[in-house]
Amino acid sequence: MRKSSVLILVYLVIVVVLALSASLVYMIVNTRINFKNIEDNTKAFYLAEAGLDYGVNYVKSTFNTSLLPYTKDLGEGSFTVSVSPLGTDRVKIVSTGTIGNLSRTLEAYLKPDVYSRYAYFTDSETFRIWWWWTVPVWFTSNDYLDGPVYTNEHYNISGDPVFDGPVKSHDDYINYMHGGPPNDNPQFNRGLELGAAAMPMPTSAPDLENAAQNNGLYLTGKTLIVFNNDGTLSVTNANKGWNNHTVSIPDNGAVFVSGGNVYVRGTLGGRVSVGTDRNIIVTGNIVYNDDPRTNPDSEDMLALIAERNVVVSTDDDDGAGVYDSSAPYNTEIDATIMALGDSFIVENWYWVNKGTLTIYGGVIQKNRGPVGTFDSSTNQKISGYSKDYHYDPRLATITPPYYPRTGDWTFLSWKED
Repeated sequence: MRKSSVLILVYLVIVVVLALSASLVYMIVNTRINFKNIEDNTKAFYLAEAGLDYGVNYVKSTFNTSLLPYTKDLGEGSFTVSVSPLGTDRVKIVSTGTIGNLSRTLEAYLKPDVYSRYAYFTDSETFRIWWWWTVPVWFTSNDYLDGPVYTNEHYNISGDPVFDGPVKSHDDYINYMHGGPPNDNPQFNRGLELGAAAMPMPTSAPDLENAAQNNGLYLTGKTLIVFNNDGTLSVTNANKGWNNHTVSIPDNGAVFVSGGNVYVRGTLGGRVSVGTDRNIIVTGNIVYNDDPRTNPDSEDMLALIAERNVVVSTDDDDGAGVYDSSAPYNTEIDATIMALGDSFIVENWYWVNKGTLTIYGGVIQKNRGPVGTFDSSTNQKISGYSKDYHYDPRLATITPPYYPRTGDWTFLSWKED
């Protein structure tokens, strides 16, 4: 009886051990399967990322915004990537990474990099007085810039200007009026990068001109455009026989004038780019009807793009008649301004006595133009305007119609599908 009891006990122990062993084996196998799934899941994510990189490089290197699904094998897995345009200013990239039976899909969005994203951009920080004579234009203690700043040259600094956005310069030095700190002590609150890659400016705006010729507003000869808060333009143009003629802002937002200066002022309600192969003359305040400083959702946006100069008028006696007038003592321009051929400049900057020039947007110009003069010992204004420039933060992500591109692309966002 005792022997049979012991035998039964042994069998019970064996059963328990076998059960525990089976459970342990099951746990080990299940853990290995889970680890393998986690490993494959991670690898599928990395493969999807590799596909995104491929798509981004494809767009940047070919400037194409369409790619049919393309599959590439990478070891034990693969990715499939496609590229498609979203309108004229967005690109969507979809990439799926696959390993075994596991797949993960990522989406990324790009937009063309445009010069309008800068608060201030110049090809040169000098002004050409005569064809053989150039002089530096200075940032002084009265200057404040709060958006991205870039020059293909070097900065000329007198006193203590403040830069509240990232600042880059192609040259590897700064030209100081008084030898540098402590006499010249600029504040670069979001950093300064010297020796940045050069970014040459274009000389024309063909995309805007083409868009104006196709479903936009295309004019020839001297033109006055007055912006109206109801989304219309009052246009004077002798070649059209228009005298204060009212037209709606084109659906594509493109206006271009060939063979004549464009005179502009008014209160804008809408989104439009105005360009010309000559000069743009600002003859009065240009402000948004729906001010984005109080309503960040405002859709009012203006680009002024001249293939020569953008000029703030200070003299209405230049023979332009109805087209011209003098900008007021204190002038405001709500716009991103681009002078492809030369400068953004104040007319008669060297002798007129004006108040403050307020810009809400940005200034992009080939050669930096002066808006006044200053006393180098006190950094106080002598002539022209004092500057009050502020960046429109919407320009970091929203592009005015057909604004010239830098040739690069900006990464907007990505997500997992």
